[in-house]
Amino acid sequence: MAVDAPCEEPPHKFPERHPLPGSSQYLSTCVVGATLESPEEEEEGDENDSAVGVLTTAGEIYEVVGTLSTPESASPPFAKETYAVSPREALLSHLLECDIVLYNITEDANQIEEATWAASALHNEIETFAKQKLFILISTIMTWANTKPIDPEDPEAPFNEDDFRKRRSHPGFLDHINAEKHIAKLGKTNKKKFSTYVVASGHQYGAEEGLFHYFFKMCWLGETPAIPVFGDGKNIIPTIHIRDLAIVLQNVAEHRPNFQYVLAVDASMHTLGELVKCISKNIGPGKTEKVPKENAFLSKELTQMQLDMLFVNLRMEPIYLRENFNINWFAETGLIENIAQVIMEYKKARGLLPLKVCIHGPPGSGKSTIAKELCKHYKLHYVRTNDAISEKIAHLEQILAKESDRVEREVEGEGEGEDLVEEEEEEEGENVEEAKELLNAIKENMQQNKGHLGDEYLLIKIMKDKLMSMPCRNQGYVLDGFPETYEQAMDLFKVEDDEAEEEEDEAKGKMPRFNQIIIPEFIFSLMASDEFLINRIIKLPESEVAGTDYAENQFLHILKHFRKINADDVTVLNYFDELEIHPQFIDIAVYEDSENRLTVSKIIKEIGEPRNYGLTDEEKEALERQAAEERLAKETQEKAEEKRKEDKEREERKARWEEWNKQQEEVKKQEQELLEAQSVPLRNYLMKNVMPTLMQGINECCRIRPDDPVNFLAEYLFKNSPDIDWNKR
Repeated sequence: MAVDAPCEEPPHKFPERHPLPGSSQYLSTCVVGATLESPEEEEEGDENDSAVGVLTTAGEIYEVVGTLSTPESASPPFAKETYAVSPREALLSHLLECDIVLYNITEDANQIEEATWAASALHNEIETFAKQKLFILISTIMTWANTKPIDPEDPEAPFNEDDFRKRRSHPGFLDHINAEKHIAKLGKTNKKKFSTYVVASGHQYGAEEGLFHYFFKMCWLGETPAIPVFGDGKNIIPTIHIRDLAIVLQNVAEHRPNFQYVLAVDASMHTLGELVKCISKNIGPGKTEKVPKENAFLSKELTQMQLDMLFVNLRMEPIYLRENFNINWFAETGLIENIAQVIMEYKKARGLLPLKVCIHGPPGSGKSTIAKELCKHYKLHYVRTNDAISEKIAHLEQILAKESDRVEREVEGEGEGEDLVEEEEEEEGENVEEAKELLNAIKENMQQNKGHLGDEYLLIKIMKDKLMSMPCRNQGYVLDGFPETYEQAMDLFKVEDDEAEEEEDEAKGKMPRFNQIIIPEFIFSLMASDEFLINRIIKLPESEVAGTDYAENQFLHILKHFRKINADDVTVLNYFDELEIHPQFIDIAVYEDSENRLTVSKIIKEIGEPRNYGLTDEEKEALERQAAEERLAKETQEKAEEKRKEDKEREERKARWEEWNKQQEEVKKQEQELLEAQSVPLRNYLMKNVMPTLMQGINECCRIRPDDPVNFLAEYLFKNSPDIDWNKR
């Protein structure tokens, strides 16, 4: 990456190879020389600015140029210029234009060889430099992974920059430490013209979450009941937010310290178990489980390099940073204390936004079918009252069962182990007495109402807990037919304020504040006449109707109830209208589609693109396989249809040929009969008038034997024909 800071002299360019998006983006907003100001001067500025580092409030800012980690990706808006260089001569020409060069080798080990070449190539051109150039190598604390404790009597004493000569690299990061030593050596020959620095970065997080994305994604998808912690989880992982790393880089560029080796880690010393537990609690199921380290190698989403980084165990304290640099930390205390902000960055960087949909409509309109198809398309959670009640009962029973097991183990003297402590920590916040009371209330009410939950308070509580669950908050949901009334919607989506505030809102005629976390974004109301719905239910097979609300009398009853509650002056749709979440009405009778495919397509078009992770490799393979099977089936069907058409055409041609032949025979027969009928008078005439004279002429011709028998015969016939009067001629 290159950062260019306009000033009186030629601009400072800051090229970075394979940059961290957050670091380079932050540097593009940094004021040149801002870290050289005293802390007192900075404190006088805007509090929001100082919280994220020095922003572009005054002076000139750095300009970023460089290459992209993935050449095919679009150029980031904060970069002044991006370029793709293949010949190293072209790359060197770009580097020579820059005042400060950063090479990041923490993400791609393939950059190590290029970084060492670039430093050497620039060093060879040192005599041509008009002013000092800086070369900063962003390396990793993994080059310390096998370092022995400085004080054997105090193995927990943290390492600092003064110990860098004693560092011992992890076997998988030997190339990294060799690059560090080589580049540091080049910077010692002529510091006034070419100065080099090594910034050993802790494991980076922020924006797309880097190394920890594996756990963030697993939590977001919500496909596992507990998030794995590989090994015992007690290993300490040095970390740093990418924005804090950018601040460190800016300080190095501007302070140009005499010390070449800088540790870039925050003040936290969190263990792997603590980090995973925090991520799980705030974005996932809230539970973790310890699994053997060997299981980590079975994951296709973790590389060997990432696994090595997860298993590191280092205590590090960046004393030099604190004593010499002017740093306004963004997340000095680490990931756990700043998890809320980190999650917001993660969602924004990866475009992960919850999608919340409510489907409203009469019974028989296909709400459930449509809702399930939307869940399948957008990877959302299907929420229906009966399912939510069953899940709540199962969850409460599970809490009570665990409590019963815990009590039994205590009685038997088996409750002193570490596993028991972990279980208690995981179940923290679950009040056993409250769970028991709630479970009894639900079951008692359902017994009184023939299996249905008739208590509005309990129903609203269960549905609100479901919508507030982490999966629904992360990905979103499709709510099937609930709430049904204005009052239910008010109770379900209102913010839990104190009574005084609620009374004040009512007195002023204000709508109670709604819970933005769970309020639906899209409301689709399905419309159809009673006649249409009844005809649709009548056409359903008996197997689909049995045991459902679609039995004739029951269906008519619930349809009548739906029409009644939606004919009032105040309906559930009015509630959303008042919040300016305007329902979209869809007349399902227009499509005449029993499977509601056209309705689903229309809703998808209205909602837009999914906001979740893309398809996994397995899902892509399944879709490709399905597409191939469909294509093969279509080709087979087309061939069969073509053969059928050819056979049909062949039969038709044969039939037409036979019919034509039959007609020809009939025509010939009729012509023959006609000719025979027409020849009778002619034959009689010939026998009576022509044949006697002709026979005489032939006899006479035989007697005379003329030279031209034909001419003789013709003359004879003319002369002796009884029809010719020769005297008149």
